Amino acid sequence: MTIWWLLPAVILASLILTGGLRRYALARRLMDVPNSRSSHSVPTPRGGGVAIVVCFLVSLPLLFLTQGLSGAAMWALLGGGAWVALVGFLDDHGHIAARWRLLAHFIGAGWVLWLVGGIPELQFFGVVLDLGLFGYLLGALFLVWLLNLYNFMDGIDGIASVEAISVCLGGALLYYLLGQSHLMLLPLLLGAAVCGFLFWNFPPAKIFMGDAGSGFLGITLGALSLQAAWVDPQLLWCWLILLGVFIVDATWTLLRRLLRGDKVYEAHRSHAYQYASRLFGRHLPVTLVVGAINIFWLVPLACWVAVGGIDGVLGLLLAYAPLAMLAIRFNAGKQEIPA
Repeated sequence: MTIWWLLPAVILASLILTGGLRRYALARRLMDVPNSRSSHSVPTPRGGGVAIVVCFLVSLPLLFLTQGLSGAAMWALLGGGAWVALVGFLDDHGHIAARWRLLAHFIGAGWVLWLVGGIPELQFFGVVLDLGLFGYLLGALFLVWLLNLYNFMDGIDGIASVEAISVCLGGALLYYLLGQSHLMLLPLLLGAAVCGFLFWNFPPAKIFMGDAGSGFLGITLGALSLQAAWVDPQLLWCWLILLGVFIVDATWTLLRRLLRGDKVYEAHRSHAYQYASRLFGRHLPVTLVVGAINIFWLVPLACWVAVGGIDGVLGLLLAYAPLAMLAIRFNAGKQEIPA
C-alpha cells in the first residue's frame, strides 16, 4: 500500500490549521510585539508552528501502519517531539525559567536517544570509532544544542521554514541515492508540514512559528539525522552538512558571545542572518539566499559524501568553510551598538 497521498494532504492540513491558529492568536492577543531585540517592526501573531507539530505527528502512526516506519522511530519522534513542543507552547503562552526549559530539553533528548539507540559508530578517514555510553552524552548535547539553535535562528520571516524544507528534501535525496527510497517519505512528510505553514510565514510573515514550532523542528531534525546514521554512518556527516547554515551561524555567534562574557540565554540580534537582514533592509533576500546556499551548495556536497566521493569529515570542513567566512563577513556574534 502506498501512502504518498499523505504529502499533499499534510500540506493542505498544515495550511488550513495555521490559518486557524492565526485567528486564535489574534483573538487571544498572542502577539509578538517588536522591541529593541526584535528583527520585525509590526506586531505579529505567534504560535503557528503548532500546525507543523500536529500535522507531522498525526501522520506518523499512518506511516508506521504501512511499515514505512519502525515502532521505535515512531515513538522517538512522537514522544520527543510532542514533549518539546508542549514545553515551547507553554513558554509561548507565559514564561518558563531557562533552567527548567533546559532540563525539559534534556529529558526530550534522552527519550529520543533511548529509542533510536544513541549515536552509531563514527567513520572518518577510514577510522571507525565506537563511542559507547559516551555517545549518549554526546547525542544529548547534540540534540539539545540543535533544538536551541533552531530557536535562535528563527528570527526573521521564513528562514526556519526554508531551512527545514531544504534539509528535508536533501535528506530524502540521500536515501534515494543509497537505494533506501522506502525511507524517503519520513523527511518529506516533515517538509510537507512546514510547506503549509510557510504559506503564512513567507516574508512578510502573517504569523510566527513560536518556540513550540522551532524547538520541535530542532529536535525532530536531530532525531532524523541519528536515524539516518543508523542506516549508514556516513549519513550523519551528510545531515550535519545539510544543517550547516544554522549550525555555523548559531555556534559562531554563541562562542563569540561566551568569550565576551554575555548572558547567552538572553535575547539578542547578533546572528549573521540578523545583521544581514538589517543591512539589506528586508528579510526576503536573506531567507532566499539561505535556501539557495542549501540547494546549490550543501545538498550537492552531502550527496557527494553519501555516494562515497569524499570523506564525511572532509566534506563537512569543505561545506562549513565558506559558511564561516559569511558569518565573519556579517559580524556574527559582534556586540550590538545601542541605537
